[in-house]
Amino acid sequence: MWTIPNILTIARILLLPVIIGLFFIPDAWAAWLALGLYAVGAITDFVDGWIARTMNQTSAFGQFIDPIADKIFVAGVLITLAGFDRLPDFWIIPAIIILFREFLISGLREFLGPQDVKLPVSKLAKWKTTVQMFALGFLIVGQHGVEVYPYTMETGWIGISLAAVLTVVTGWDYMRVGLKYINEMDAK
Repeated sequence: MWTIPNILTIARILLLPVIIGLFFIPDAWAAWLALGLYAVGAITDFVDGWIARTMNQTSAFGQFIDPIADKIFVAGVLITLAGFDRLPDFWIIPAIIILFREFLISGLREFLGPQDVKLPVSKLAKWKTTVQMFALGFLIVGQHGVEVYPYTMETGWIGISLAAVLTVVTGWDYMRVGLKYINEMDAK
């Protein structure tokens, strides 16, 4: 259970309360530190899976906890951004779409798992995650990033909107495959 990939996954979960806590400090250093810790968490999302596959360190615990850690991490950041008004007005809609898809696909995977039906992650879903991670980073640093890049918030908002579009597309792909299996089960 205590393999490097699993430790990285647990570390990603443990980083989240620290990142959220930094939002309560209105200083620029706190925003930049939150961004740095978020980047570490986002990188572990890639690195833990890569290590598990290349070093043959996959485990049942890892297969269980990694997707949960990903969802906790993203949902926690999205909710925090909304709570600290980094997703004002209609910019909250992409976040709601992303959260809706996460719950829907998680439920679908949970339902199909005992049927031994897998929904592998598509390349487009990996792109969605990449766009989403970058967009969230811009929104985490928020207005404190304007001195470095004047369009920090706008880039985050456009990025999360693009991620939401990709979320709908990939979510529909997963649902289409899942519903096919569900319909076959109902027909039996």
